[in-house]
Amino acid sequence: MNGFEKRAAQIKLKIMKTTMEMLKNWEPKRLRIADIAKEAGVSQVTIYNYFGSKEALLSESFKDFVHKEIQEFEDYIYQEHSLKEIIGYILTMERETYSGLSPATVKELMVEDQEMFHYIEERYANDILPVLVKMVEDGKARGEISNKVSTKGILSLMGMYMRNAGELLDEASKQEDMDAFIEEAIHIFFYGICGKE
Repeated sequence: MNGFEKRAAQIKLKIMKTTMEMLKNWEPKRLRIADIAKEAGVSQVTIYNYFGSKEALLSESFKDFVHKEIQEFEDYIYQEHSLKEIIGYILTMERETYSGLSPATVKELMVEDQEMFHYIEERYANDILPVLVKMVEDGKARGEISNKVSTKGILSLMGMYMRNAGELLDEASKQEDMDAFIEEAIHIFFYGICGKE
């Protein structure tokens, strides 16, 4: 990459980072190119030259955000961690995402935008699912997961937890001790309400 390309990549990254920061306080529909340009310290023309439209900027910024989250998740999974540590890590990642971006913003960017929805589905099937299968099979090999339950059953249960992570974290944020509440949720996930067998 030559000097010009490197500088262009840095400007583009700065614009996307600014956009994601602004989405913490702005609804995507209300966010304007003029606002992003002012905050990023670039001209509106520069943003249009790099992205073409606000929708393309939001899409590329969110895809970059998702890519980095997946990369961080994969890096963590391939280190030596217990299953309980991994589930705690997943919930922490969800908490950080929802504390930065409101559930309504995530829904608007991930679910209501069909192109983004398909992108997320594709990344889940190709990148996340194989890592989750490895996590479960490693957990079984270490004796952390009962042989009475299948990998498919565990992934289905985890999927239900993850689809409702926004509600779980909303509930946790209302608690006096959010971390204790999340620890309880992890305990229930692993041992149910009756404790260990």
